Parts: sequence; structure tokens; C-alpha cells
Amino acid sequence: MKITIQSIPHSEQRYETCGDWLFNENGDLNIWVSETNNNDYTFLVGLHEAIEAYLCLKRGINEEDITKFDIEFEKQREVGNTDEPGDNKYAPYRKEHFFATNIERLIAAELKVDWQDYDDEINKL
Repeated sequence: MKITIQSIPHSEQRYETCGDWLFNENGDLNIWVSETNNNDYTFLVGLHEAIEAYLCLKRGINEEDITKFDIEFEKQREVGNTDEPGDNKYAPYRKEHFFATNIERLIAAELKVDWQDYDDEINKL
């Protein structure tokens, strides 16, 4: 399996998200991360997406179901709400998202990334 993490302008994401993933027809994992001015942030989002995607693959959670959920979540988002779709109790990938976030937080601490600053920057996208 080939795993590619690429930063792209936020406006090029398929929907309102800072990180997105798809497995292609060869089984390779492609990850797109919205550009920030901080390589640590890009790495953290990409790592989160890689973990989440692989756990979903192993557990048979369909990417199309995840994307459909995320898009609908964003349509119904109230102004000022910064919750992540994967945190929602109805998210089909909630467990996998939480696990990926836990690893992301551990790595952020190792990189000495202030989680609140990171979260604020991501929410500005």
C-alpha cells in the first residue's frame, strides 16, 4: 500500500474539512490536508487522517458513508459551532476518529504544539 499525504488549498477540499482521505482502485491511500503555515499542523492532520482511514478500512466502515455523514453534518452546523463531525455520537466512524485524535494529541505534545493554538488555526480554515 502506498500512502500519500498532500497539502492543498483549503478551497480545493471536496467539502468543508481540513483533512480528507480516499483509497484508490489500487488500494493506495490518498490524504489531502488543508494548507496552513505550520508543517507540524499539516503533519498532525495527515497523521490523524491516516490512522482514521486505516482503522475504517480494517473495520469495514465505508468511506462513502463517512463522507455523506460529514457533508450532512456541515449542512446542519450552527454558526459558531466548531465540533468535528467525527465527534458526533451518530458518526459511523466515531470510535476510529477518537482513537486517531488521541494519537494526534500525543504526537502534538511530543512536538510541543499547543493544542489550543493548533485547534484555533484549524478552525479558521
